[in-house]
Amino acid sequence: MPVNPVSYFEIPVLDMKRAKGFYERVFRITLELADIDGNQMALFPFAEGAPGASGALAKGESYVPSKAGPRIYFSVEDLDATLSAALAAGALLNYPITEVPGYGWVAEFVDSEGNCIALHSVTRTSQSVV
Repeated sequence: MPVNPVSYFEIPVLDMKRAKGFYERVFRITLELADIDGNQMALFPFAEGAPGASGALAKGESYVPSKAGPRIYFSVEDLDATLSAALAAGALLNYPITEVPGYGWVAEFVDSEGNCIALHSVTRTSQSVV
């Protein structure tokens, strides 16, 4: 098995336009729309040979958003700014910024579709109240 076994993920959505706008605003990226096997997808950016996994927002019959599903951790440079952007875009705070000794800092929010999404940063650049 490879050192980093996760190669791809899909986040279930109900409203692709709303979810695409939410994730583009929070992470300051552009998602590419695609139709794959009859499902609507919005693909996250991917750089061949770079570390990390890519994925997509996915809308289709088998995709059901849930706060109780797996937690996907997005690595971010500025945890406070990213969490603030998520909350400003309509997310709900699920778990406040918390230090995990030896690992860094984490936080969780519930996205526009009802999924619990986690953030991780090795360092914390600011100390907001979020």
